[in-house]
Amino acid sequence: MDYCKNIIAKFISAMQKRPGLLAVLAFLSGVASFALVDRKESFSQVIAIFLLISWLWLIIDNWLRDKVEEKFGVAVSPNVMRFALQMVQQESLFFALPFFLAVTQWDHPQAIFTSLIVLCAVISVIDPFYYKKLAKNRTLFSVFHNFALFVVLLVTLPILLNLTTSQSLAAALVTAVVVTLPSLNNLMPNAPWWRFPILVLILCALSTAVWQLRSYVPPAALRLTDITLAHEVDLQHKKPVGSIKQLDSYTLHHQGLYSWTAVKAPRGLNEKIFHVWLHNKKEVDRITLNINGGRELGYRAWTHKVNFPSDSVGKWQVKVVTESGQLIGLTKFTVTP
Repeated sequence: MDYCKNIIAKFISAMQKRPGLLAVLAFLSGVASFALVDRKESFSQVIAIFLLISWLWLIIDNWLRDKVEEKFGVAVSPNVMRFALQMVQQESLFFALPFFLAVTQWDHPQAIFTSLIVLCAVISVIDPFYYKKLAKNRTLFSVFHNFALFVVLLVTLPILLNLTTSQSLAAALVTAVVVTLPSLNNLMPNAPWWRFPILVLILCALSTAVWQLRSYVPPAALRLTDITLAHEVDLQHKKPVGSIKQLDSYTLHHQGLYSWTAVKAPRGLNEKIFHVWLHNKKEVDRITLNINGGRELGYRAWTHKVNFPSDSVGKWQVKVVTESGQLIGLTKFTVTP
């Protein structure tokens, strides 16, 4: 027991004396996760479990430190606990980041969400700001931590449970809300009783707002590897013949257009997606497709549109979206007189 006590004491002392070194190690761990884009499911599962444990750690922070001091006679600094949480947050954010960077349409509002992930990841490795500003504000720290949980669940749930993108978004949002509820009392320990239900209502309102803005959240598990417009598809090789970016109205009405897409998804995932045709930013058609995950170059599928408005001249878009309206990718073409 004395040996364990000495080891723990030395470890804690080293952490307190060399926070810069440990921060560098944590940052390198995050960079390693960022580089490992082709991850195994078991790795994703470990990260998700670690993050859930770290949230529990946040809730029982004081109790856990008291137990360690009682058992080993070592007073654990709150900064030590914060550092452990910081490492998990870094790993979670940097783990999820490459998935979102790969699927984000940067000319779409979903770029805001991915930029927020980048910002949080950067904050997690800037110790002066993290410890002096974020960690000392329990409300901000709780929001930051649960956002990291929300982000990593968006990535791991489709991989681990084969949930669709819509189901994963709903499950991640509900989980983030549920795990936030116990911490509300810690955020206002001496507040009147009526403030708790008000905060719960505010939390529910924010969750509803996030759901309404779900189109801003990139579908982390689905990546559009190719999208092509053509007059013909080679059925034997399942490839489009040629590529069209501009055509005249006569050709459009007499030949129609194929929208050919290849969407990469995790193995075992079955997802319903839509080809949404827009003319001058107005939706004119929505065609359903079912895709299956697992193919390296993406699941190949196409739709053939032959019914176009009589006045089809103008700018067109074909968006590939999920059942919940999250944008997977898009292409554009122009129709001339």
